[in-house]
Amino acid sequence: MADLTLTSKNPTTLSVDALVVGTCATSDGVAFVGTDLPATLVAELESLAPTLGITGAADEVRKVPAGAELRAGALVLTGLGARDDDGLFDAETLRRAAGAALRELAGTSSVAVALPTADVADVAPVAEGALMGAYAYERYRSGDDVARATPPSTVQLVTEHARTAEAKKAVARAEVLAAAVHGTRDLVNTPPNDLFPAAFADLAKAAAKGSGAKVTVLDEKQLAAGGYGGLIGVGQGSTRGPRLVKIAYTPSKARGKVAIVGKGITFDSGGISIKPAAGMETMKSDMAGAAAVLHAVVAAARLDVPVAVTGWLCLAENMPSGAAQRPSDVITVRGGKTVEVLNTDAEGRLVMADGLVAATEEKPDVVLDIATLTGAQVVALGNRVSAVMGSDEVRSEVLAAAETTGEAFWPMPLPDELRAGLKSKVADLQNIGDRPGGMLSAGIFLREFVGDTPWAHLDIAGPSFNEKAPFGYTGVGGTGVGVRTLLGLIEGRAS
Repeated sequence: MADLTLTSKNPTTLSVDALVVGTCATSDGVAFVGTDLPATLVAELESLAPTLGITGAADEVRKVPAGAELRAGALVLTGLGARDDDGLFDAETLRRAAGAALRELAGTSSVAVALPTADVADVAPVAEGALMGAYAYERYRSGDDVARATPPSTVQLVTEHARTAEAKKAVARAEVLAAAVHGTRDLVNTPPNDLFPAAFADLAKAAAKGSGAKVTVLDEKQLAAGGYGGLIGVGQGSTRGPRLVKIAYTPSKARGKVAIVGKGITFDSGGISIKPAAGMETMKSDMAGAAAVLHAVVAAARLDVPVAVTGWLCLAENMPSGAAQRPSDVITVRGGKTVEVLNTDAEGRLVMADGLVAATEEKPDVVLDIATLTGAQVVALGNRVSAVMGSDEVRSEVLAAAETTGEAFWPMPLPDELRAGLKSKVADLQNIGDRPGGMLSAGIFLREFVGDTPWAHLDIAGPSFNEKAPFGYTGVGGTGVGVRTLLGLIEGRAS
């Protein structure tokens, strides 16, 4: 991850590969914000703006020669869109502008970011965006491809607030947050031949090392002995068995107790109800919920948040084989409820049922689950907006945390009439309901396993993996969605 430092020096004097400044759309065309560029350079840029396509629109990045009056090698213009009614830019606008610029600067070494930080509170989103944008997954690259893809190694954030304690604290938190997002992206981007349940469990131990969080792993024999029928059933078709990973952070004098359950299907073929071949390669991302849980807990521990947090990573590989779970099988999940499996591709809710029961057995104040659970989420909300449903108060808490941290979630209902679609003729319930409202039926299924514990379900199926063009601080591949919202909610509970 890039090394980010604060500076209050005049950015025109900084010897860096690239100097990033903001552009914004105005009624007269485009304005340059964040630093006082030499008047002659501004005039030249204004005259060339139509030719260079500089409009100041959000997500627009243009690289131009810095000129003799700057010590930077290149000048990078990143769009902020229009100012708000107060003449300022909101946090997510700053976050995305910084991230878009850094994402476009792969292959350079040193960068100075001089975006507007009118208030010291603006330092945090600029730092977060820059660090999240400076990401590349390079594990399997070689030769010149590595150098071209490598993000900048040093970033100087230019602000008049550089020497304040609040700005320094914001950067320290941004570094922990960005590391958590990067770690989540790395897991999601790892191919399934190298990331299977046991390997994921080992990586969880490595991620937690030195953080103060404790990791416990249950293997197939322990899962069978503990009655974790969802994990056993989903994982039995693979030669690489399931795991349940518990990561617990328990500070002294904790002000609350939060449990988070993550879906961790390291590869989802659909099992016997096999998926179409087209698009199956993205099913390596079906463990994005568990990845987000792992790194949210580690981040909370590294930030010393005074809230106890326990993460449950429900890990299995869903494969077809002679030993695989069959449609019409009946399984018994943790706690004793039986489920008729009508579709083996509705497997995430089965492993999550085990995790939710285990989590609620420890009597947390609140339990959250996060999962790439349904294609219906993508149909309803697209690839950038996640869904949240559950107890009204917890759902509202998730939405508030998402808004504060810059992630897009939308509230969804859990209509009681959809519960009838989950009635089984032979078991307590079946694992699929009617096709209409499929995302909501999945949420209603999960609700069966939380009892009276306040609860929310986060469906991140679309936003967890970006198959399209990069945008803002988000590149192609794993996005790390959910980490910021989970951490924000945990931090909110501290107060």
